[in-house]
Amino acid sequence: MRRGRSLVIAVLLLSCLVAAAKDKKKALLPTDVLQARTVLVVVDPDAGTDVQNPNANRAAREDVEKALMKWGRFSIAMEAANADLIVTVRRGNGKIAQATIGGIPTNNRPVVMQPTDSGVRIGGRSGNSSTQGDPSNSEPSAPGPQVEMGPSQDMFAVYRGNREYPLESPAVWRYTAKGALQAPGVPAVEEFRKLVAESEKLQATKP
Repeated sequence: MRRGRSLVIAVLLLSCLVAAAKDKKKALLPTDVLQARTVLVVVDPDAGTDVQNPNANRAAREDVEKALMKWGRFSIAMEAANADLIVTVRRGNGKIAQATIGGIPTNNRPVVMQPTDSGVRIGGRSGNSSTQGDPSNSEPSAPGPQVEMGPSQDMFAVYRGNREYPLESPAVWRYTAKGALQAPGVPAVEEFRKLVAESEKLQATKP
């Protein structure tokens, strides 16, 4: 009898775990993220400049911006004060540890002239950002060699904007995969687009 009761309990626990796993898969994007309409794209401030490919992260940032503009859901912001969301990008090279150059302000862009499928995107900013911890306005420092530890694959992370030190809060969503930032498809943006669509569909079914 005791053995039978233990078997029933084990089955119930297993069912709960399976249900929990299913619920976890349905933990999609919150309402405020779905309502976002502006996004700032920056290179991860913790990422150094690759000695072998110094423009890798900047190119990834531009490719992500182009993919987001092609999607058409968001307007691209130039600073955190005007961004509902902040996306950080970081190119991986297959190595967990690599030699990089730190202290180079890769996100300081007073003027942007970027070719797009529909023409040229021109953007700019005046003065320094009023938002504390704005990743688009890095503090100047002395460049120097360093050994960087980080993900070996491309990384795409989404944070909430409209707040001070936005990157110190947990990421809303993170995607890491080989070639995730690769143009022209930029799989990370495509995965984010799918997640937004799934989240809105689920939200529409709620009473």
